[in-house]
Amino acid sequence: MSTEPPASRPATPPRPAKAAEAAKAAEATGTVKAPDAGRRSDRARRAILDAALALLGEAGYDKLTIEAIAARAGVGKQTIYRWWPSKAAVLLDASLALAGEAETEGEWAGFPDTGDLAADLKLVLRATVDQFNDEKYAAPTRALTAAGATNPEVGARFTERLLEPRLALYEDRLRTAREAGQLARDTDLRLTVEMLVGPLTYRWLLRTAPLTHAFADALVDRVLGGVADGTAGGVGKVTA
Repeated sequence: MSTEPPASRPATPPRPAKAAEAAKAAEATGTVKAPDAGRRSDRARRAILDAALALLGEAGYDKLTIEAIAARAGVGKQTIYRWWPSKAAVLLDASLALAGEAETEGEWAGFPDTGDLAADLKLVLRATVDQFNDEKYAAPTRALTAAGATNPEVGARFTERLLEPRLALYEDRLRTAREAGQLARDTDLRLTVEMLVGPLTYRWLLRTAPLTHAFADALVDRVLGGVADGTAGGVGKVTA
């Protein structure tokens, strides 16, 4: 009869059910942390938005595809379609993210109210000129404007989510000026906003002439010269 000790058996790997129970127990006691799905989703989302902007700058909107965005971001195509219905929707969210970054970095700190309406409008329009002349901001805005011109749904989302909040800031500042007696009492605020922003956007979109600070300043002076006095060309009395 042998007196040698029995050979040790290799450890039997836990069954799947046992392994799952062990993982849950470790998670419950804090030994192992569960993956943060939210953080992983945020990283994927940010990668997709960055990829869309980068590809737009490289190839243009016409050649931008969901497949290319997914490949650049390192995600599956279905991941993008789970969050966005089209490349225009991806680009819209990318533009909104850019606008948020501009606010965080101090490029846009909100509409000023120094009491000098002309100076405040010139400051904001000059900042708009700078953004329109910066391809980082100009490329997605131009692409979304073109897409919205042929796709009413895209155009409506672009206006609602990106344009209207900014136009409302102009309108609020003009309302304060009207209440302070700096504009005629019957000034049409929305019309005045469009008189300020419209020519600037027209020159930028159609490239009819260089977009400069001098043009922005002249625009403010001309528009305010009309609406400050309700009898000047009847501008303050027009209703849309």
